[in-house]
Amino acid sequence: MRCKCLTQTVVQLSCALALITGGGTNLLHANEASKGTTRTIEQSNLITVKGSVVDTNGEAVIGATVLLVQDPSKGMLTNIDGQFSLTNVPSDGTLRISFVGMKTIEIPINGQTNIVVTLQPDNELLDEVVVVGYTTQRKESLTGSLQSISSEKLKGLTTPSVENLLSSKAPGVYVAPGGGQPGSKGAIVIRGKSTINGSTDPLWVVDGVIIGSSAGALNPSDIETMTVLKDAASTAIYGSQGANGVIVVTTKAPKADNITIGLSGKGGLTRLSKGNLRVMNGAELYDLYKSFSNQEMVKFPRWNEDLRNSNFDWWDFASQTGVIQDYTLSLTGGTEKLRNFLSVGIYNETGAVKGYKFERYNFLYKGQFKPFEWLTIKPQLMGSWGLVKNQQHSVGAMYSNLPWDAPYDSNGNIVPHKSQLWVNSNSTNYVYDLQWNESSSNSYEFMGNFDFDVRITDWLTFASVNNIRLLMGDSRWYEDPRSSSAMGVNGRVGEYRSKVVRRYTNQLFRFNKLFGDHSINGILAYEFNDYRGNDLDAGGIGFVSGFKVLDVTAKPERAKGGISEWAVQSVFANVNYSYDNRYLAQISLRRDGASNFGDNAKYGNFFSISGGWNIHREAFFNTDFINELKLRASYGSVGNRPSSLYPQYDLYSISSSASYDGESGMLISQIGNKDLTWEKTYTTGIGIDIAMWDRLRLTLDFYDKDTSGLLYQVPVTGLTGVTQIWRNVGAVNNKGFEAILGVDIIKTANTLWTVDANIGLNRNKVTKLYGVRDPQTNQVPPILLGDGIGIAGSAQRILREGIDADTWYLPEWAGVNPDNGAPQWYTNTKDENGNLVKEVTSNYAKANKTELGSYNPDFFGGLSSTFNYKGFDANVVFGFSVGGEIYNYTRSEYDSDGAYTDRNQMNLMPGWSRWTKPGDIATHPLPSYNNSTNSQKVSSRYLEDGSFLKMRNLSVGYSFSLPQYNIKNLRVYLSGENLFTLTKYSGVDPELPSYDGRVVGTTSSVYPNTRKFVLGFDITF
Repeated sequence: MRCKCLTQTVVQLSCALALITGGGTNLLHANEASKGTTRTIEQSNLITVKGSVVDTNGEAVIGATVLLVQDPSKGMLTNIDGQFSLTNVPSDGTLRISFVGMKTIEIPINGQTNIVVTLQPDNELLDEVVVVGYTTQRKESLTGSLQSISSEKLKGLTTPSVENLLSSKAPGVYVAPGGGQPGSKGAIVIRGKSTINGSTDPLWVVDGVIIGSSAGALNPSDIETMTVLKDAASTAIYGSQGANGVIVVTTKAPKADNITIGLSGKGGLTRLSKGNLRVMNGAELYDLYKSFSNQEMVKFPRWNEDLRNSNFDWWDFASQTGVIQDYTLSLTGGTEKLRNFLSVGIYNETGAVKGYKFERYNFLYKGQFKPFEWLTIKPQLMGSWGLVKNQQHSVGAMYSNLPWDAPYDSNGNIVPHKSQLWVNSNSTNYVYDLQWNESSSNSYEFMGNFDFDVRITDWLTFASVNNIRLLMGDSRWYEDPRSSSAMGVNGRVGEYRSKVVRRYTNQLFRFNKLFGDHSINGILAYEFNDYRGNDLDAGGIGFVSGFKVLDVTAKPERAKGGISEWAVQSVFANVNYSYDNRYLAQISLRRDGASNFGDNAKYGNFFSISGGWNIHREAFFNTDFINELKLRASYGSVGNRPSSLYPQYDLYSISSSASYDGESGMLISQIGNKDLTWEKTYTTGIGIDIAMWDRLRLTLDFYDKDTSGLLYQVPVTGLTGVTQIWRNVGAVNNKGFEAILGVDIIKTANTLWTVDANIGLNRNKVTKLYGVRDPQTNQVPPILLGDGIGIAGSAQRILREGIDADTWYLPEWAGVNPDNGAPQWYTNTKDENGNLVKEVTSNYAKANKTELGSYNPDFFGGLSSTFNYKGFDANVVFGFSVGGEIYNYTRSEYDSDGAYTDRNQMNLMPGWSRWTKPGDIATHPLPSYNNSTNSQKVSSRYLEDGSFLKMRNLSVGYSFSLPQYNIKNLRVYLSGENLFTLTKYSGVDPELPSYDGRVVGTTSSVYPNTRKFVLGFDITF
């Protein structure tokens, strides 16, 4: 239930109490009772007192405790309208009203029969309530592991992508950046990989609606809170979709108040961050060629010393200062009967690589209509339009093009392809094609909700969430007949269109009951979610230059399209029990059925059970300096589905390749598996929460995740024309530890200086694989995985029982022979006793592949500090990662010892050296023209430590109060993002980019990240 809110900073508080009440309920609590003294009440003075409890915005406070001080047995919780009614209370009595996150007050009755109480927020307790699966809970009553991040802590980055906001904000949450290209999105891994070949993306839930594996086109400025659910106690309620963790997003909600107008704006400049990769200028590249052992083989027309002075900088030519503009306008207000929230956003970014522009327009409307006391209707509309104009300069050419070649001749004319003016006369000049070739795309996303809540009794509420989501996209590309890419077909034009419709409905009962010291609340629900997508891809060739529509083409090149569908339905329940707020218990049960599983295993069951103990509430616990001490434990299961939509069916391909004599035909393309079932992850978690001296907070979590039934396309004999089949093949284990530490170093009336740190570590291990075990070794044959990326071969990973699932399997580099400068690798042999002996060889073909560590970091996390003094504020955020081996594909291309003479080479890092004479102890072998020693081939030579320390954000601001101009608040700030990175990694950025929703542990030629400087303001009227 998305419910009435207190203030913008305490939306989550009111939502929590919506769970635990549907109306007034008599309350007798030992802790509350001890605060009052019962006395005899004269019957003649008894009256009935009714009233309502509101916040400073006039908004109803749901679930506030209203007690008679003279007799605490007379008390209740306010209902969904914030109302209460107490009978037989003394006319001269006193009421005590309290609510989590608000200051407790006492109000004399003085014979009044109708009282309106306004509660003030208590800033000490604003984080007491967090959003969890399908509901909210008080932080003190949580039994699971999760991290809730408010909008204030999400403002550190200027980005249109919500995924990127989580960098360094939560322990155990690794965010792989999507690069610096405008609009790019990162990939997220929560508590390690629970799969070996599937996506690591978590499930995203926005305002109670499951929307999939990404946050979509949501405007970051519309977010109120983001909660990362990690363990079984918090994710099991999502069943088959929760294996990679769950991120729950709550957007800003309407308020019952006078109309409030908010306007935020940012303007910024961006520049590409080169990292440690520096390619050579003309003189440096000439000196490298002069050092070749076979200089006599260097033959091209311009080979002379004048090349030292030929120094075109392709990086500066293609890059520029990018510009960012980001504006959001919001309006909120209304009455208790009708309230509205409207937000409109515009994001515009010109890329730091020339020729690329990204725009996005967002809107969000949320309403709340209350025609009757028992009915609340909550419509919602969300939409976006994204536009990309792409005539971008080549990122690869920024590194690879020779500094001896330039895009223009001495007269300023563009150099044509394979020009004799170029040293690399076999290469094309991308600028020549860029005169005409271009592409553009549009993306549209609309989401509509019709939600409503029905208060059935004072302890039971029915909530209905009904959502439809429409995603559409179209893209066009044009390749001119004069361009190298389309010259052979006399021009090429193409169009692509796609449409996706997702429907979601959730029908849910919420209940809450209090029995003295006992509290029980929970949910019972049915959920349905389906997907239907279709796409159309068409292209034509042969036309007159300048025409850019398919209708002018002389010949169709392709015409294809498809339809894809899936559906999931579920029933689930969750029950929370509390005794005296000391002993906590929770149980979740869920049954899922999915369309992309076999007929014999279409349904799966998932569960969790967890408990908590608030030790600080025990009578024996009287330690003054400890404010909170809680133990948590949980165990449960979640699942995962295959990436394929129809792995259970035998499929046939109908295409041109299957045609015969002009007639269409069919070829078998997949063998189905009717027994295919869920990947299941069973997680055990233990945690402790400590708060001391009203200024120190510590959370520690340990987890152990066992994933079984791993989904994988297993190789099979190709006699039928099919070489793979989907099966459940094995198991993997993840163990980890997380810690969060927060300290208020200075805490006075005007000054607050807070430091927060988080750290997470994860250890991954394959525990089981499919196949027949070797009787001698008792091992199943390992599986080798490659990505097919590298120019000099693909870096492989090995799946073997007992080791990390991301272990590298490569020839092991043995360095440079000091006698002759030849490259060396290790080869493994056995002596007469069968012992393994390592020997050195200069013959790459004899080098043995071996297991060489994993790309998973040893540990990673973040550090932030916030300082506030009156109107001044300052904030800094760091991110760090230690350990992990990255395979740097860019080095095999740009650090090739002369193997690739058609592209530039990189300068050596500090501490590196090239062999020049016998006796040299060098990191790099003797280079040669068209190097044939294979030194650039795949090996551990290009494995590098991925450790880094990065300053993600530094901002300073000042807030003004200008009531004389009807301005409630004005904050102006200046921030810098991605300011520096400390690392020994020789590539552009040690933070691994994502690939197809996964972090793959390699880097090649990618769009570098950008350094940003932003000036912004937030103003409220």
